[in-house]
Amino acid sequence: MFFASAPSVFQSSVRRPAYAHTGRSVDRFIDDALFSARQSAGAYKQDETSFTLTLDMPGIAKEQLSISIEGAVVRIQSKEDAPRRYRAAYELPQDVDSALSEAKLENGVLTLKLAKKVPVNNATELTIQ
Repeated sequence: MFFASAPSVFQSSVRRPAYAHTGRSVDRFIDDALFSARQSAGAYKQDETSFTLTLDMPGIAKEQLSISIEGAVVRIQSKEDAPRRYRAAYELPQDVDSALSEAKLENGVLTLKLAKKVPVNNATELTIQ
């Protein structure tokens, strides 16, 4: 009965500051765990002419995937009949030429070789009179 009626001296000074940021640290831990899991499931490389994305897609057939390219954004998602749900969008640093790009799915690994679009210079030079 003594503990129930008497206020704790340590309750406001010790416990609250020690546990005040617990919610954020748990969120940060979960975000880091999910981020590292996403990072280990794929790889990204770049050279002068193309970007290469390699993603793990176990259990999904090539007929069950949809890949779309719009400018510098590549969207990959599984179709409704796929046994697993996958949906992601990747924004690349440069526009992609979809006509020269290719996708290959082998043994559960999707490899996208995305050709960089060559920037067109539309500047014209004016003559000075």
